[in-house]
Amino acid sequence: MAHFDTEYQRLEASYSDSPPGEENPLMHVPEGAKSQWHHIENLDLYVYNLHQKNGFTCMLLGEIFELVQLLFVVGFTVFLANCVDYDILFANKFVNHTDSSKVTLPDCAVGIRDNAFVIFVLIISGVFWLHRLVKFIYNVCCYWEIRAFYINALKMTMLPYATWQEVQARIVEIQKEHQICIHKKELTELDIYHRILRFKNYMVAMVNKSLLPVRFRLPGLEESVFYTRGLKYNFELIFFWGPGSLFENEWSLKPEYKRGGNRLELADRLASRILWIGIANLLLCPVILVWQILYAFFSYTEVIKREPGSLGARCWSLYGRCYLRHFNELDHELMSRLSKGYKPASKYMNCFLSPLLTVVAKNVAFFAGSLLAVLIALTIYDEDVLSVEHVLSSITLLGVCITVCRSFIPDKHMVFCPEQLLRVILAHIHYMPDHWQGNAHKYETRDQFSQLFQYKAVFILEELISPVVTPIILIFCLRRKSLEIIDFFRNFTVEVVGVGDTCSFAQMDIRQHGHPAWMSAGKTEASIYQQAEDGKTELSLMHFAITNPQWQPPQETTHFISQLKERVHREAAGASSDTHPLSLSESEPRSLVANLLAGPSTLTSIHFGHDSSLTNQAGLSDGASALRSLSPNSGSLHLRGSLNAAHTSTMSKAMAGSGTDARTVSSGSSAWEGQLTSLVLSEYASTEMSIHALYMHELHKQQSHGELSRHTWHRQDSDESSDSIPDEVRSEPNPRHFPRSHTFPTTEGAASNHSFGARGRVVKSARGVPMGGWAEEGQAARRHHETLPEESSEDDMPPHIHKVNAVCV
Repeated sequence: MAHFDTEYQRLEASYSDSPPGEENPLMHVPEGAKSQWHHIENLDLYVYNLHQKNGFTCMLLGEIFELVQLLFVVGFTVFLANCVDYDILFANKFVNHTDSSKVTLPDCAVGIRDNAFVIFVLIISGVFWLHRLVKFIYNVCCYWEIRAFYINALKMTMLPYATWQEVQARIVEIQKEHQICIHKKELTELDIYHRILRFKNYMVAMVNKSLLPVRFRLPGLEESVFYTRGLKYNFELIFFWGPGSLFENEWSLKPEYKRGGNRLELADRLASRILWIGIANLLLCPVILVWQILYAFFSYTEVIKREPGSLGARCWSLYGRCYLRHFNELDHELMSRLSKGYKPASKYMNCFLSPLLTVVAKNVAFFAGSLLAVLIALTIYDEDVLSVEHVLSSITLLGVCITVCRSFIPDKHMVFCPEQLLRVILAHIHYMPDHWQGNAHKYETRDQFSQLFQYKAVFILEELISPVVTPIILIFCLRRKSLEIIDFFRNFTVEVVGVGDTCSFAQMDIRQHGHPAWMSAGKTEASIYQQAEDGKTELSLMHFAITNPQWQPPQETTHFISQLKERVHREAAGASSDTHPLSLSESEPRSLVANLLAGPSTLTSIHFGHDSSLTNQAGLSDGASALRSLSPNSGSLHLRGSLNAAHTSTMSKAMAGSGTDARTVSSGSSAWEGQLTSLVLSEYASTEMSIHALYMHELHKQQSHGELSRHTWHRQDSDESSDSIPDEVRSEPNPRHFPRSHTFPTTEGAASNHSFGARGRVVKSARGVPMGGWAEEGQAARRHHETLPEESSEDDMPPHIHKVNAVCV
């Protein structure tokens, strides 16, 4: 099998995130000037985790109960399996009540010693519990130091009432005083995000570039997604922090993976490692499967009994959370955004209830309700009815049946408006394949959206079968992509001062990773291989700039934001003032989005759907008007400076609506006041980002009009791993029939300067296009970045994942 040999090279980062005057980052720091916390690896990550766990005490109790929970599940299961005589319990065996002898725990232990499988499970569980115990002790020691860091350095004691923005601002301030990062005089917000989200940004990028095998098409079935916590854990183990992983520590990629000369050897080594980890998963499959079943039984049985309809509820899938995540988006920011989109997503999915199932469910619910009503009436008349065999069980099952049937009966007041619901969803989730727009009423769109927003029952079922499916995916799907994975980490890794090795996509550099169809035309030099799909770079940049208004972006990024702002004002000036009278003084943030969603653009899409240019223009005008009204004074995209008056009026409305006296609030705790202020600003920032997402999608739709839609949801010509093109095909002059790769470009030889991208177009190879990273050995660096020493600063921990469109054949 011929290998698909492509020339790759490391290029220096196009810009430095360091503040002006720090071009020479290698400064000498005397021992006495070093912070007492500089030795803590992943300081930012521990600070963030402790904040999200509401302080040291809550974290400690949570960790202790996790250890106790593991012991309880194993011990209680062994007790039920070996120490209970079920024939006596179910009265299937005669019992001599005059016999006073009892079965004791030592008698149970004899039965356990004779069961080899139980002994094996106990040994594996014991080893795993000891591992968790050691990790618990280490984490407690680290978090105790982080607690001291909060108290002594950050001067923050009421952690549950402090927002992350406040904590982050304090970290930026104390950098000069405590020098917690010895390689930089100042830390930026982006530095902190990089150190916390290092591995998660890599996973987001790999999903965005369709590198991870989580999409499959089985014979006779539609394309499906399989991505579970077990599979995610194995991806992280292989790439980031397991033995033999690609990273030598938690902030630095191993040097051999930064060079392209031995890529084939490294790919073979990685494939071998994936194989062994897959075999280990296969051997441990029985134990993990038993644990998954027991944990699910103990966790969900009581919930299902109390709320039988909970299995019919929906949740954002792991795949959905990965696909919808921005670069440099913290966990709480992501979950807050998705939580706001939960209700419209549920309404959208409920629009597609089958009429046939509705008829059946109504009649089944009627019959079951009739039987249940009779049993309840008899029970009320005489409680001895409950002692009749199976009556209590029948009442329970009938109640469950009625609850399940109700989930298939739609609300009689529901209006079928899928297009508008999908637009509301887009305002919160920010990402959507191009072909969904205008096709929201189709079952194909609904089925694809269900991969992001799945039933809770499907989520539980996938977790239960994960121990069986995960080894298969590792051995037969991930292993064949080892060469592409090696190339990805080499080509999309950049070293940042004070941060270490990070994913170059996380730099949100429009010039390096922008997409021409997402307002980056003329500003990006990226080839198809280097472009982030679905507008990920542009939308992530806007989200980060809005979430962190104090961040000073680089020059290229500032130019992109300024150009967007100018276009907003130009579109807003062209819209008539009486068409969309949005005003910050008369409308709260959610009303702004609601007015935009229900504005003329929606009506236009209904009545003039055949004229897409009219629809797009109306949508752009509405979005521009909304953005301009959100920041009327300065026209800035940042909130804190322009929303002081709005903040005051909004707080007054909130206090008046809740009956709270303003004097009570003003005399209350400063922590509560700060939290209220932060919540108001966060609400306005969320609103601004929602409108930006709608506005940018309208721009993208306008730019894409008349062109082939290019998105990553369905890549019919997805990459066939690192299998190569035969030499005789590679030498043909016409490249249109090449089974090209979507995950790395191709070249015909060392002297070739072009490679074939999507649709057979010729694009620049990686050799002439800037990416992030190191220059190849023997080549001069083309950027102004200087080479850094190996020792970087403290950083983050393991990774997480995203969406992917790889088809395993």
